[in-house]
Amino acid sequence: MKIVLTGATGYIGSSVLAALRARGHEVIAPVRSETAAQKATAAGATAVVGDITDAAWFAPLLAEADAAIHTAAPGDDTAPQFDGAVADAAIAAFAGTGKPYVHTGGLWIHGPSDDLTEETPFAPPALVAWREQVESRLAGADLVLSIVEPGIVYGAGAGIPALLGQAPRDAEGHLTVIGEGTQHWATVHVDDLADLYVRVVESPEPVGRILGLSGSNPTVAEIGAAFADGAVVPEGLEASRARLGAAFADALMLDQQGFGAKARALGWTPSRPSLIEEIRAGGYAAH
Repeated sequence: MKIVLTGATGYIGSSVLAALRARGHEVIAPVRSETAAQKATAAGATAVVGDITDAAWFAPLLAEADAAIHTAAPGDDTAPQFDGAVADAAIAAFAGTGKPYVHTGGLWIHGPSDDLTEETPFAPPALVAWREQVESRLAGADLVLSIVEPGIVYGAGAGIPALLGQAPRDAEGHLTVIGEGTQHWATVHVDDLADLYVRVVESPEPVGRILGLSGSNPTVAEIGAAFADGAVVPEGLEASRARLGAAFADALMLDQQGFGAKARALGWTPSRPSLIEEIRAGGYAAH
């Protein structure tokens, strides 16, 4: 297939690009700069420089493709407008065509749960409360829609887990962990997640909402202990909110566990090391 992939040079998107190319797909990568275009081209994509939030530019690019996967994210408070603009372009280009559109959501929209599934009701923290409106608009359009909801993504020494390894230490040298450290994080390796995106876009039917979870749900204290050989201390709620910002800290303090049975029913089998194994093997040591 000829697939438009947003975020092709980003953390998740670069792994998705590699997985798509390995399956023989032609990948069109809209990027914002010539530097990013060179990186995407080197990875096997056809790069096109432009602004995906400009629907007048982006929708025609989508219309020329057989499918699209949206992984790009600005990583700041413009995210609602950014995703909303991409949704506008996807609806304009793909509504009524039968072409697959794969949108990236996020696990945090469901709030705390010790048994997350695609049917778990929404209870988002403030940081991601905007997602429901964008995703509802996509679901209400005549789209062949799938929404991938990754857990806490790790691998290649990057992602949110890297923040734990870089956290401050107390006077005794103990690594401080976010909040009380008792909250579980539902995790997924970035390369396993990329494999899931490929299965979803290749599916003969839209899969709807689907969780990308490895089935490993360590506590933040356990993750911190892997970084610090067990020498950790809880930072406390208010200290974490002061250090990281209230909205981000509140999201990181969600207690979430899940297995991802629906994804496995597609034949997806996560095979990479767990987050704890990755940290202990030195995967984050130089980052």
